[in-house]
Amino acid sequence: MTDVLLNERVDHVLVLTLNRLEARNALSPALINALSDSLREAADDDGVRAVVITGAGDKAFCAGMDLRAFSEAREGGSADMGSFNALMWFNKGGFPKPVVAAVNGPAVAGGFELVLSCDLVVAADHARFGLAEVKRGLFAAGGGTTLSARIPLTIAMELCLTGDVIDAHRAKEIGLVNRVVRGDQLRDAALELASKVAANGPLALQVTKRLLREAALVDPQRGWAGPDDIALVFGSADAAEGAKAFVEKRPPQWTGK
Repeated sequence: MTDVLLNERVDHVLVLTLNRLEARNALSPALINALSDSLREAADDDGVRAVVITGAGDKAFCAGMDLRAFSEAREGGSADMGSFNALMWFNKGGFPKPVVAAVNGPAVAGGFELVLSCDLVVAADHARFGLAEVKRGLFAAGGGTTLSARIPLTIAMELCLTGDVIDAHRAKEIGLVNRVVRGDQLRDAALELASKVAANGPLALQVTKRLLREAALVDPQRGWAGPDDIALVFGSADAAEGAKAFVEKRPPQWTGK
């Protein structure tokens, strides 16, 4: 069985590769748990000073939550439902070390939120970014709703409310991406940036990251959905319909319930 997450050490940099090519590296329960476990191990490993997260292949960084798996888990009452929240600690800034996203293709929905959870972003010139949750009757509960802490509110509103996709150059223009490079240069560019960061004092890096994130968000808890928000939307008939329509490749029929 193919590993859903690949781990590689390059000096003091840990490279984590989402490896579900057949599903455009979508976040299944197995991948979410593997990524969370690897990040927790890296947090406690003094030999790791920076992390690079990327996707396998060049077709997608991450297509977000695996809606087929979500639909099946929801309908069957599977214990896998809990796995979809296993990365929330990382999304909320709980990982202490610098993380570089090497975006090798489209990063949409939860894939975009994974990028937003990283501290630095290097994107291939064919990368795309979008928060499509509203098109599935959901909302960006994994960090997308904190987007206005990084870009102007009106632009954040447009991205979150329309579900539109922007290209890598537009993402750099509005401040979501540090560097845009050719696809064949992405790995080297991301490793170069991560290695440059990792060459600095580990404790200084961790404190600097924490303070910068706290200053940017002002109140780290604001902008995150509460239990009532999650229950209202993710437990709704529209959420079930959005996932089902996606799997069945048809337009959703919303009821507002």
